This record gives sequence, C-alpha cells and structure tokens, in this order.
Amino acid sequence: MTFMTGQFLGFFMILTRISAFFLVVPVFGWTSIPVRIKISMTLLLTIFFSMITPVPIKDQHLPVLEAILMMVNEATYGFAMGLILALLFAAVKFSGRIVEREMGLAMASILDPLTGEDAQPLGSLIEMMFTLLFLSANGHHLFLLILSKSYETFPAGTIPSVTILLDGIVRAGSTMLIAGLKLAAPILAAFLVLLVVLAILARMVQEMNILFISLPLRVALGLFMVVVFLPLMSTFVSEIADLMGQLLPI
Repeated sequence: MTFMTGQFLGFFMILTRISAFFLVVPVFGWTSIPVRIKISMTLLLTIFFSMITPVPIKDQHLPVLEAILMMVNEATYGFAMGLILALLFAAVKFSGRIVEREMGLAMASILDPLTGEDAQPLGSLIEMMFTLLFLSANGHHLFLLILSKSYETFPAGTIPSVTILLDGIVRAGSTMLIAGLKLAAPILAAFLVLLVVLAILARMVQEMNILFISLPLRVALGLFMVVVFLPLMSTFVSEIADLMGQLLPI
C-alpha cells in the first residue's frame, strides 16, 4: 500500500509541524484564543510555508507506515520547539509564585483567563504584563521567524535527533528555574531585610505582636517592589528572546 508524496505529503508534514508548535507555544496556544482562529491561522501559515519550503522527498510513492512516521517526527519536532518556548515563558509565572509565597498569598487562587487554569493573582498579573511587553516588541514575529528558520535548517521530512531535542528541553527547564529566581531575587532581598528588621523589633519590643504586624507589611512590601521593578521587565523580555535563539534546535 502506497501513499502519494510530493506536494500532498509535504503539505501535511508542514501542517503537522506547525499544528504541534502552536498547540503548546505561549500566546497562540492559550485557550483564550478561539479554536476557529487557531485553525485558520495554522492553515494560512501551512499554505504559505508549503509554497516556499522544498520537501526533500525523491520517491514518488512511499509506504503508508513510513509516511505516518515522518509526520510523527514532524509533530515531535514542533512540539519540542513549542515546549521550549513555553518553559521559558513559565519563568515569569514561577518568579511571581516565589514572591507570592513570601507575601503570604500562596493560598490565593484565581482563574487565569489566558490559560483557563487555576493560578495565583500576582503571578497572572506579572505574566500579563510580560506578555504585553513581549507582543509590543513584536515577539509574535519572533515565533514566525523561529518556524521559518526551522524549515531552513531542517526542511519538512528531516528533524534533529531525539538527543538534541531532549537536551534543549532539559536546558530550557533549568533555564526557567534560574531565570525565575533571578527575576525574583531583588524582591527576595527586600523581604530578607524586612525579616531582619522584624527580628530586631521583636527583641526590642517584646510586647509587640510581630506576626500580626508582619502580614500587612509583607503584602505592602511585595506590591511596592513589584511596581518598582515592572518597568525593568523590558530588559527581561530581550533576555528571554536571546535564550530562545540559544536553546531552540534550529
């Protein structure tokens, strides 16, 4: 049993990679975007890339199993690229959760309108601000550029080895933890100073209820530090863009 190759198989391989990429990539993969828009956008990009991307398949006929395996490989590559980008974006929400725990808001929970999942309020606010800055810097164009470069380096039908893909995902996960801690480090330093001040007050004024006083102070300090450091997030946007170029297998 054979499966006709050429433009038909090339179109479906390109469609598979782009669909898997947009399934998990930030912004485009969020549940807040209607499904019709996602499908329309995926089809338009597939048509565009199928017209400019060569498909290196010489045989006119391929077994069905081989064609299916080629599309599975394309889905794996697209999913891996989207997962790396999602992990890098998660650094912002991770830093917000660190700050929320220091503020005593770890039990607070809201519905994230972007992803449709339970989230903490401060982390969602920081993520929204980061997303707006990322889009204002034409970050969505960067996603399209990543797709274009992936087809230049690995045309439809050819993908990196599984070792390279796993290495990129693991490095993206460790980078997420480091970047999230780096983003929250100044605020953590401010909370450390606050704890030292409260400890000194507890020794000087033993009648003072430190627990009762510390709760509003922690919340106020956390909100103040977030407001102070939000204008500096544009620098973090450019840093995330550089990390995408270093970690993506393109």
